[in-house]
Amino acid sequence: MKIAVPTKENNQIDAHFGHCEFYTIFAISDNNEIIAETMLESPQGCGCKSNIAYDLAELDVKIMLAGGIGDGAVNKLASQNIQVVRNCKGDVHQLVEDYLVGKIQDGGSNCASHAHEGDHVCSH
Repeated sequence: MKIAVPTKENNQIDAHFGHCEFYTIFAISDNNEIIAETMLESPQGCGCKSNIAYDLAELDVKIMLAGGIGDGAVNKLASQNIQVVRNCKGDVHQLVEDYLVGKIQDGGSNCASHAHEGDHVCSH
């Protein structure tokens, strides 16, 4: 199994999925241990309008631990059988460790959708 986390500087989760610097992808063993870590450069622009869901699916990502994320991105990830856990925060390594031991659960609602082309309102 693989888990992806939108990441910004200092290995912190980016609060906005579609605007992260890169995705940290963790390979998880059958014993729920991190066995490898790679980075995937983030495409420019909003997550719901990019091919990131397809790119992550090709890498066998099954779970996205996200901060703020909109409906469009959640739907696109779901279409690729990637489960989204929302409203996560903090250090990406600690976040994945906490998720693996059951301390992290989905945190609620998605960001508000795009109000106008190019605009994005996020209420988190």
